[in-house]
Amino acid sequence: MALHPNFYFRGNYSIRSLEVDQKQQLTIPALIKLMQETSMQNVISMNVSYWDLIKENVSWVLMRMHIKIKQLPMMNQEVKIFTHPSGFERFFTYRDFKVYDQNEALLAQASSTWLLLNTKERKMSKLPQFILDYEMPEEDECLPRRKTKLPKFERVDQQLDFRVNWYDLDFNAHLNNVLYLQWMLEVLDNEYLESGKILEIDILFRAESKFNDRIVAEVQQLGPHYFLHRLVRQSDQKELAKATSLWEL
Repeated sequence: MALHPNFYFRGNYSIRSLEVDQKQQLTIPALIKLMQETSMQNVISMNVSYWDLIKENVSWVLMRMHIKIKQLPMMNQEVKIFTHPSGFERFFTYRDFKVYDQNEALLAQASSTWLLLNTKERKMSKLPQFILDYEMPEEDECLPRRKTKLPKFERVDQQLDFRVNWYDLDFNAHLNNVLYLQWMLEVLDNEYLESGKILEIDILFRAESKFNDRIVAEVQQLGPHYFLHRLVRQSDQKELAKATSLWEL
């Protein structure tokens, strides 16, 4: 069986002023948005997007993403993002991303895990057979999958409160997953946000958040320039997401 003709997908982007920080460098949330836009265009081209699957009452949901960053591109720089599915199991699919500059230098890469959410019952759904029938690349062609557990949260060193507003929602009517990470990072000291270089992020999404939810972002320092983050819903103290971040100063 041959791979789907649109299996491998490339997105070409020029970094815009609205995507950069005061150093004219692409922000982490903007990088993830570009990755996810590329994956969206990929599934649309393969006819397995949210809108293709809506008749099945299912939608793709990002469960985990492990990102390694060598260098963030600058404003007006041209970048290419390559993505493709990299495997599947009964409930999960995997997807890889690689980001290159105009000279083919690798800037960042990410492996990710996705599940199908039943939009009526709000729980995991099995992958349809036609998706399971897709041929996948050889395992050695794909990025390693992150399966180890994240550390246990033991104390709160700093925290910040947020509320889910209307324009924070995505087309699934829950909090946009890019904001999960953005809110987690907002809690860090200014020295990291202003002067730090983020090297690695590993984020695990555990539950959805909806309009008007009150969210607390908490952080615990695990070691030198190494942090554990989480988002907690105030109403029921449910942990919505957890992540680790590694920085260089």
